[in-house]
Amino acid sequence: MTSGATAVRIVPDVWPHDRELSRLMQLLNRDGEEARVVGGAVRNALLGEPIADLDIATTAVPDEVMRRAKADGLKVVPTGLQHGTVMVVIDGVPFEVTTLRQDVETDGRHAKVEFARDWAGDARRRDFTINALSVGPDGTVYDYVGGLQDIDTRSVRFIGDPAQRIAEDYLRILRFFRFHAAYGHGHPDAEGLHACIVARDGLERLSRERVRAEMLKLLTAMHATATLAAMAEAGLLVRVLAGVPLLASFENMAKVEAAVGLKADPVRRLGALGVFIADDATRLWQVLRLTNAEHERLASMGEAWWRLTIHTTEAEARVFLYRLGPEKYVDRVLLAWARSPQGAADADWHHLAVLPTRWPVPLFPLKSGDFVARGVPKGPALGAALRAAEEAWIAAGFPQDSAELAALADRTVKDVEVI
Repeated sequence: MTSGATAVRIVPDVWPHDRELSRLMQLLNRDGEEARVVGGAVRNALLGEPIADLDIATTAVPDEVMRRAKADGLKVVPTGLQHGTVMVVIDGVPFEVTTLRQDVETDGRHAKVEFARDWAGDARRRDFTINALSVGPDGTVYDYVGGLQDIDTRSVRFIGDPAQRIAEDYLRILRFFRFHAAYGHGHPDAEGLHACIVARDGLERLSRERVRAEMLKLLTAMHATATLAAMAEAGLLVRVLAGVPLLASFENMAKVEAAVGLKADPVRRLGALGVFIADDATRLWQVLRLTNAEHERLASMGEAWWRLTIHTTEAEARVFLYRLGPEKYVDRVLLAWARSPQGAADADWHHLAVLPTRWPVPLFPLKSGDFVARGVPKGPALGAALRAAEEAWIAAGFPQDSAELAALADRTVKDVEVI
């Protein structure tokens, strides 16, 4: 374990928005105060991973951070003063600046904190060693918990006693697996895994929204399949999903997504993992507090996906695409493909999956006026005529020729009058 500054350096221009960052660091690193880049940005810079957000830690208390920023003409938003966090906006770029802290009380969900000036103490209160690194303005990396070694070996380990870290916030059980899926190699750390299993009842104390956020991130991580398998073996995944996980289906979904050049989609992958029938979508909606849009996609995936096969014709596929829309169509085709005997290299499935790229979904060309002009009165009869005409148009293969459409409208009026 190291105790402070190391010989490792991070060049300043590795950071996004380095000009704005430099200005902020100059503002905070004076008059006896110190600021560093901390957390995920440092981890990702050392791993060569994309850097999304830059978080800054400082010895300055929030009031001093805000005073300095305002004196320099910068916008300040007090986003979390109770936790020592303010947002400083420089030329439209937001930075979260958090005062060093120490936990004085935890209940497994929330922590009561006090401000501090101890960099080593602030590092030790974090979750995993690879998330506890910090970098000064000159690029010097500070490591107080052995994070650099774990960066080298791509190991996700709790800081100190895993059981204690988990008891401080039970969400760390899911974060352990999520970070392993994203950054780890090989099997999860044995000590950490054991602590997660022992503390599994703590998952019931978490809000469903927090569980949802962690799981959706995990599902798209590089090593999601192996990590989910480890969670399943440990008896944790069935608790999160409140149902039996379909691991082979999930693994195949990742393969077919890649086969058609699609980005990993967390909702689609959740469907592959946990939806066999539409009722499963309702269960996941409830246990993970999914959005209504996410639930609708899962329910669509579970609706008779088995009717799609490699024998589905182009004409039949177009009907599915028209009725479902591109997103739900691709969801259902990929689910059926992932659960079929054919592999990810199958050309027939690939042809079905990419239908939206070669056939733009048409709009139904007939309007209410087309039927009013033919004597259909407004009201239920007009609605029935439109519905019948649309079904006839679909059955005819989505014609666009004006003469054919006129004939279709004429036939529909006669049929509606008969009815």
